[in-house]
Amino acid sequence: MNLKNNIGLEATLLKIMLALYIILAFVLAGLNYAYADQAPEHIAALIKTAWHFYENELKTVFIGVGGYLTLQLTVRNGRTKMRRNNLIGFFLAALVVHIFGPYLLNYTDLYFFAMPLPWTNQPLQLLVAGSDFNISFLADQGERALRAVLIFYIAVTAVVFTGTIIRGRRWQCSTLCLFSGFVSEVFAPVFPLIGKKKKAGPGLIKLFMVLRWFFFFVALFFSGFWLMQLAGLDLPGNLSLISQIEIFKYLFFDLIAALLLWIFFTGRGYCYYCPLGTVTALLGRAGGQQIKTDLTECIKCGKCNQACPMAIDILSCARESKPVIDLNCVGCGHCIDSCPKETLAYVTSLCRK
Repeated sequence: MNLKNNIGLEATLLKIMLALYIILAFVLAGLNYAYADQAPEHIAALIKTAWHFYENELKTVFIGVGGYLTLQLTVRNGRTKMRRNNLIGFFLAALVVHIFGPYLLNYTDLYFFAMPLPWTNQPLQLLVAGSDFNISFLADQGERALRAVLIFYIAVTAVVFTGTIIRGRRWQCSTLCLFSGFVSEVFAPVFPLIGKKKKAGPGLIKLFMVLRWFFFFVALFFSGFWLMQLAGLDLPGNLSLISQIEIFKYLFFDLIAALLLWIFFTGRGYCYYCPLGTVTALLGRAGGQQIKTDLTECIKCGKCNQACPMAIDILSCARESKPVIDLNCVGCGHCIDSCPKETLAYVTSLCRK
């Protein structure tokens, strides 16, 4: 009885934390992006302070506490090696991006520079003289801070892309991503927030694949636009308008869409069409990312399929001892932890078990 009570309490606490994280995202993001610029100065300062606290300190606390609760809930069901490593990676990444980085660089919006192209174009906009971001950043932070955050961004990009070649998509999507990846792992046992646990069917996966390539080319368009601005090409279009369209795209098709997927569907919904996820998936494929299914004999229990948050049919491959090679695989390793016969292993060409 005590074990059941503990499980129920941990799951309840985890769900409350997820609900709080989502509610605050809607409220504070709305105030920060839609109201702060028109608000009185003292109100705007309060909104921005609350938003920065939410994005930095509170997020880090949620990753630490939520990760601990998730491990307590899952360790009773078998091995948790892959999941534990995921959660440790996210917590360390949060300490760098949300705690120590902002403190050392004296810049609370550093997380904008923690995701490489084509997910965000903030670093490119920062370099374009006359862009809204360039003007406001220089006015608030100065040239020295500009150089510092750009160096940070270059370092993050090198770490993400080099690590992905070595470790596959797992490196970014299940270890470093502080947008949707960390939420998907930290709160994995309690998705969706409302309703019963769901997985994407074949029709929905096909729709997600259409969205993947659509948003990927949209992201490439914006990146190309800002790169050509940097190259000195006189392109038609208002810089402020393009920047505002990008903010709109981020708010509605990235942030709000991800939040709604967490509420009604699954934590990994956004991962199907994330532009950076598409890049890391292609890099992972080039680096030989796969799940080996022949370490022992598969007993066809189906636990791997039940554990996969991306609805990949791992069992069909395991029955025939074929490797799982799928662009949707985020390398979370839930299938590996769940296999009672230890049949599965996550490998790349440069990183084998």
